Amino acid sequence: MGRHLRGEKQVWLSMAVAGLVLAAGGRLPALADEMGAFDSKEALGEALFHDTNLSMNRTQACATCHDPSFGFVDPRPTEVGLAVSLGDDGVSLGDRHAPTASYARFSPPFHQTSEGAYRGGQFLDGREPHLAGQAGGPPLNPIEMGMPDKAAVVDRLRESDDYVTAFKALYGAEIWDDADSAYEAMRESIAAFEMTAHFAPFDSRYDRYLRGELALTDQEELGRVLFFSEQFSNCNQCHQLHTSPIAPTETFSNYEYHNIGIPTHTAVRAANGLPDDHVDRGLLENPLVSDPAQAGKFKVPTLRNVAVTGPYMHNGVFEDLRTTVVFYNKYNSRAPAAQTNPETGQPWGPPEVDGTLSLKELEHGPALDDQRIDALVAFMKTLTDQRYEHLLED
Repeated sequence: MGRHLRGEKQVWLSMAVAGLVLAAGGRLPALADEMGAFDSKEALGEALFHDTNLSMNRTQACATCHDPSFGFVDPRPTEVGLAVSLGDDGVSLGDRHAPTASYARFSPPFHQTSEGAYRGGQFLDGREPHLAGQAGGPPLNPIEMGMPDKAAVVDRLRESDDYVTAFKALYGAEIWDDADSAYEAMRESIAAFEMTAHFAPFDSRYDRYLRGELALTDQEELGRVLFFSEQFSNCNQCHQLHTSPIAPTETFSNYEYHNIGIPTHTAVRAANGLPDDHVDRGLLENPLVSDPAQAGKFKVPTLRNVAVTGPYMHNGVFEDLRTTVVFYNKYNSRAPAAQTNPETGQPWGPPEVDGTLSLKELEHGPALDDQRIDALVAFMKTLTDQRYEHLLED
């Protein structure tokens, strides 16, 4: 691990260290001993991100539910497909779909705007203001990595001489004196890795189109125009961060919170043991939020890699990307096709939380016909990072 972070730099370092070893009569100098196996917080964070020893049964790492080979989501099937993730205990199932970790660093710190709306943060309810806080959550979650406390995680870290050396070199000799400090260093290192370009390469077909490296197909171009047009769709009401439609670092989320009327995923509830009348209150689960009007609202996700990171919505209730567009269309079209879930052939289920829907945004724009729905899906597929484009066909 770490090759993509270091590349030619690593080769140069290896040659330089080899020269120093020869000059020292075959012995590594003290400086190299102090550096250990990791020469940066990012490199240390990469190892921690992939380390299954940080879970109770040593079976699960950050990368298990945020697999770098699959758009940083969980590719492991369960009895409810890919809707939610299986915990380290091999039994527990979550109630929310693991969101992609790609482009997560662009979500601003959780805050309330001057207009009273909430924005940013990590997790679907923003309960961690920053990326490092998110990194520290799963190891202690009883239905995820399942460790009992921070001290237990730090004991696992101490099992690795490379970690012990690197933590001292990067955070100071006293870092191991206190479990809270060592745990914070672990969180910070993982966050440093997640801040690298590996998580946000901006090299999709759309990015290459913006740089003039390729042309979109007619269908993709129609979808692009529809997406950014307030006259022809409601997509950019929530899924546009920058004012310019050609911004080179567009993440396709304004990081606001909305209730769009997603129905309960009954199969997930039956599998994870939560009662049928359980309600996921979304933003209202955030300890910093107490306003009942925020119930059922979830953070607007990035659309980067959306075509390869399904199933969709906070509970994974929709399998197909096209279904999500049809679902949005139900608010503006009375056509029977728009009022029917194409995956079940039945009418859309009622919202899990009613009364707080973002109808202003949902009802903006005209109804969409099949041609325009297909064009929007085609455009969203262009937002797939280059290394995941093969997954579009899979």
